[in-house]
Amino acid sequence: MTMDDEIWQVRAAAWELAALSFRYPGEELEGAVASGEWAEAAEEVASALGLALPGGRGAPAPGEGLRREATRLFVGAPEPACPPYEGVWAAEAEGVQALLFVNPRSMEVERFVRSCGLGRPAGTNEPLDHVAAECELLSYLASLAAGATAPAGAPEAAALPGGSPGAAYGRFLSGHARAWMPAFAERLAAEARHPFYRAAAAYLGALVA
Repeated sequence: MTMDDEIWQVRAAAWELAALSFRYPGEELEGAVASGEWAEAAEEVASALGLALPGGRGAPAPGEGLRREATRLFVGAPEPACPPYEGVWAAEAEGVQALLFVNPRSMEVERFVRSCGLGRPAGTNEPLDHVAAECELLSYLASLAAGATAPAGAPEAAALPGGSPGAAYGRFLSGHARAWMPAFAERLAAEARHPFYRAAAAYLGALVA
């Protein structure tokens, strides 16, 4: 394995951890947060990529309360404190009303995802511009760049945007993730009441800095 392959593997792991952090919390995330495994993994990734995470590890964050906090932050009643969709952030920046699924940025993300041979997971109705879905896409492209085998039916590497997994990764990172995730992470850090989501905000902010 080359050094380049190793870096791509670390990037794939980095974005998979980010995706786990922003999916609706289940037992896997709650356990990893409470045990300190999440914080340890975040520090390992940051160290391997040369990223600086603010503050020390400290005590593990509590695993309880994550679902209630995720609902307040990302679902909201009536509005989420920190919307998790790229299209909503783009619309907010332009001063227009965002409609999930059918706004221009959401549709652009959906076209990009489908050009990579992926789609919405079966049984879900989550827009593909959700922060966790975008992190999953970057993890997938990084794993392909590291030499992972694409699933059956996926397009050849040359058919990906930019002509290779690495190029597709770079395009999505610069054209989408970095267009809104820094502001999302900043607002999340300010709005979060649970220490885990403040830590997750710092982690994501470091990834897209």
